[in-house]
Amino acid sequence: MDEALPRLYREFAPWFHLLTAPADYADEAELYRRLAAEACAVPPRTLLELGSGGGNNASHYRAHFQATLADLSPAMLAISRELNPECEHIEGDMRSLRLGRLFDVVLVHDAVMYLLTGDDLRACMATAFAHCRPGGVAIFAPDCTRETFTPGTSHGGHDGDGRALRYLEWTWDPDPSDTQYTVDFAYLLREGESVRVEQDRHIFGLFSRDEWLAWLREAGFAEARVTPGVEEGLEVFVACRAAH
Repeated sequence: MDEALPRLYREFAPWFHLLTAPADYADEAELYRRLAAEACAVPPRTLLELGSGGGNNASHYRAHFQATLADLSPAMLAISRELNPECEHIEGDMRSLRLGRLFDVVLVHDAVMYLLTGDDLRACMATAFAHCRPGGVAIFAPDCTRETFTPGTSHGGHDGDGRALRYLEWTWDPDPSDTQYTVDFAYLLREGESVRVEQDRHIFGLFSRDEWLAWLREAGFAEARVTPGVEEGLEVFVACRAAH
């Protein structure tokens, strides 16, 4: 499975925090903490993140939760362990992971975008439900739904100690009739005075708001709703498991 991952999560994983810095996630992590506190039947203490990546959100919410971080990429888990040594890290697929434990909060951030079919997304929702304590909540934060998708380009990056990264991100949809779209990245990687350019293609899944809500209810959640994300245009799905 590792070879099927985009290059960012394999050979370029050591560069990840120069593409997207943990410090930039404070507001987002606080939003998820607040949503969890509002939705849970009792004050939440434990959290499972599916597709936790480099641990950027966890670097902020770990102060509030006993956190378990699960990801498919060993390379990403390695950099997350360096950032979040107090958190439990587990290699696993969000579609099939079964830990035999329940958590007050299950969080699925933008790694959910790599689920390309309805079956895959429903399998992830089943994983979230299987690990969500009665009275707990599952929070899903996709980059977009079919209603909010827009093609475009963006850029960014950060400087590190003796190296730096800049990127161009190009989002486009080659076939609007299917459930996928494409994000192409160009990375400029500088080490000392040497700069190289690398390309990396990511394929994301795209589903409607109604599909999200219907499938969350089918998974067993008693309530599912949409709330605004931390940035304009972003939406977060909040799914509550019945207390009894």
